[in-house]
Amino acid sequence: MLLTARCQPLWLLRWFYLMTGLSGGVWVPYLSLWLAKDGYTSGEIGEVMAVGTMVAILTQPLWGWLVDRFHWTRPTLLLSTVVPAVISAAYNAPWLGVLVLVNVVSTVFSVPQTPIADQYAVATAHAHRTSYGTIRCFGSLGFALGAFAAGWYVARLPIHSLWIPFAVCSLGAACLAAMLPVSDMDLTLPAKLGEGVKELLFSRRFLVFLLGGLLVSQTLTAFNTYFALALRSIGGTPQETGVAFLLASAMNVPAMLAAASVMRRLGRERTMFLAALFYVVRWGVQACLPIPWVAIAIQVLHGASFGFFYVAAVDYVAQTARREIQGTAQSLFNMVCTSFAGIIGNLVNGWLFHWGGPTPMYWMCCVSSVMAMGCFLYVIRRRSVGRPTRRPVASVVKPS
Repeated sequence: MLLTARCQPLWLLRWFYLMTGLSGGVWVPYLSLWLAKDGYTSGEIGEVMAVGTMVAILTQPLWGWLVDRFHWTRPTLLLSTVVPAVISAAYNAPWLGVLVLVNVVSTVFSVPQTPIADQYAVATAHAHRTSYGTIRCFGSLGFALGAFAAGWYVARLPIHSLWIPFAVCSLGAACLAAMLPVSDMDLTLPAKLGEGVKELLFSRRFLVFLLGGLLVSQTLTAFNTYFALALRSIGGTPQETGVAFLLASAMNVPAMLAAASVMRRLGRERTMFLAALFYVVRWGVQACLPIPWVAIAIQVLHGASFGFFYVAAVDYVAQTARREIQGTAQSLFNMVCTSFAGIIGNLVNGWLFHWGGPTPMYWMCCVSSVMAMGCFLYVIRRRSVGRPTRRPVASVVKPS
């Protein structure tokens, strides 16, 4: 019974990641296809996504501060799942203005989910003497299953009803979030919070790390937002889109499980460099060979690119930032590498796709990944200069 009680937070969190992964897999790959069926161009779709993300950037630091200052982890995770679920049906609105507003609200409330869940997962993994990757991989597994199931769904049922399975999965995640135990964090004084953030923002090494993360992460919009359209433009089908997302997310599971071992051998910085190299190969192959089966098969590199980078980056942030600003630090990382990257990627890749199809879009992603490799090489070389002290993270101790 004691062992079961000790493991309960770990498995609750794994199931939470699984359910949020399912909702993301159902929603993210097919939203652009949904909007395209409503007559919107790829450029307009990119603009809709970018506006929501731009507004979310203004609120993301506030979410991190609220969690660090008032320990609103569970309320934040609840809002991040419930609000998008409740308003998801409104994406069927026939007016562009309403669509933009709905996307803004959904993005504002969903944006803290990843950094706050990651902060909690790092602490939980530390408390149970396991790795963050063994928790995060459940999100990738859920995304894979959700994307595959949604491909089957939209091939047989109206795509405009996709909000129903999305809402069900999101509300399931909300129920799990309500059962998560409280994180054992000391109350943080505003002065310490400010000092910790200032320390991060004045670290050249950390800023270059963020730049590298921005450059490599913006390329993911070519997959998350535009892959369904790109595959269709070269003769692919919605079912094949589901297969590609299933393959990509499935490869994340072994990659995230293996990431801890890779980081022990190479270090976090070299693991991020290696991930950027895999991104270069991934985008380069799709640019050179615009063939449906190649575009699907190359997604086998998603785990080695996104999976390795994300686990190493979250761990890098957790061990670089002070304990009292973990939520703020992860929110800052997510703001740059998800929100800013989403704006840049959706606008640039949307314009490139509209202008010349998938090939120029993938070539630009390839160039961006090479530049990210240069940033991570700088971080590697600066490792021995001003190297941050490894700081303990909070543990998860009791339910309330």
